[in-house]
Amino acid sequence: MVLPGPRARGLVAAARAAQGRRVGSAEGSPRGDPASRRAALYVHWPYCEKRCSYCNFNKYVARGGVDEAALRRCLVTEAHTLLALGGVHRVDSVFFGGGTPSLASPHTVAALLEAVAQVAHLPADSEVTLEVNPTSAPGSRLAEFGAAGVNRLSIGLQSLDDAELQLLGRTHSARDALRTLAAARRLFPGRVSVDLMLGLPGQQLGPWLGQLRELLRHCDDHLSLYQLSLERGTALFAQVQRGAVPAPDPELAAEMYAEGRALLRTAGFRQYEVSNFARRGALSTHNWTYWQCGQYLGVGPGAHGRFVPHGAGCHTREARIQTLEPDNWMREVIQFGHGTRKRVPLDELELLEEVLAMGLRTDVGITHQHWRQFESQLTLWDVFGASEEVKRLQEQGLLLLDHRGLRCSWEGLAVLDSLLLTLLPRLQEVWWQRSPPPVPGG
Repeated sequence: MVLPGPRARGLVAAARAAQGRRVGSAEGSPRGDPASRRAALYVHWPYCEKRCSYCNFNKYVARGGVDEAALRRCLVTEAHTLLALGGVHRVDSVFFGGGTPSLASPHTVAALLEAVAQVAHLPADSEVTLEVNPTSAPGSRLAEFGAAGVNRLSIGLQSLDDAELQLLGRTHSARDALRTLAAARRLFPGRVSVDLMLGLPGQQLGPWLGQLRELLRHCDDHLSLYQLSLERGTALFAQVQRGAVPAPDPELAAEMYAEGRALLRTAGFRQYEVSNFARRGALSTHNWTYWQCGQYLGVGPGAHGRFVPHGAGCHTREARIQTLEPDNWMREVIQFGHGTRKRVPLDELELLEEVLAMGLRTDVGITHQHWRQFESQLTLWDVFGASEEVKRLQEQGLLLLDHRGLRCSWEGLAVLDSLLLTLLPRLQEVWWQRSPPPVPGG
């Protein structure tokens, strides 16, 4: 039995969606506590000043204002509930995302961190990241977030071209972005990440590389490159559909990505994940948890999580999604202590598929030691060693399988999606050969 095309493509899309803006341990391995008792925490702030033209995330524009005190109480309640349910003893990182969490008050950030520290160990050096939009975070406000416990910023800069920023529906100018970046670097030296988008309608290679070179004059030690994804239901998608703006050119976007990653390598950045680049060791510990398939709790409207709910007597990891709409989520939190809308138990094969799809996003790939944490019987050699297709990928210089484990080459990282469409079916084929599914009626 092989992995059906749509399911393989779904896993590829899920892995791409998890690309982050953030290694403590190169293996992502436990440091003292059992892995089942450790987790990262994602906190979702659902509100924005306005919706960007390309965005289909779970975010809302609150026309009548936000009852932040009520929202804060519910975030604290849900954090307590899920930490207890997961039996979490240690939280290694906290990430405030959104939405635009820099619109929240520093008091809300401090309250969430205090809530975590009340029920789990939150080390003093834990990475605490806040996503920031330039127009919502002047220097004085950034300093307040630092006092509240934030020690890392991720700035949604997106472009240094004002016309492109207007097309994207951003509320800031290139000048605003650079001013915020400068203030952030003064307050959080070595702990500031910026996002830059590529593949926008009408964008050209030369000017975009000029933006990247300009950004390298101002940025800190972490940078993320994201290709625009046109999502149905967004304003930009509609503009392209009716011909108001040209459709993005995927071949040009691929060339921009190739030239951009080469430029960053020359500038001393390590591409430690498909979209993420760091120098001087400024890799993110939070998103590394995602790529290493560690446990993480999602708190807030529409947040996602992956953890074993020990508190419910369960021993199987679950994928969880919280209720999307903020008011409905708050009502559920008040009534039940959390707003989990969907729980999906992950079987052993599904978990291995995630280990493969997520781990290969990194330059470390999947070591034999890491694979054994999830599968003690089938080794990476058992699964991929005898595959002729995998051998061809190795001969083409795209994939490496050796004493270290399985990983993409520099060239392979750029075409990971196509590699996964070969590797995921191979994993499932070997899995079912070892453990054939039950015959209906048998």
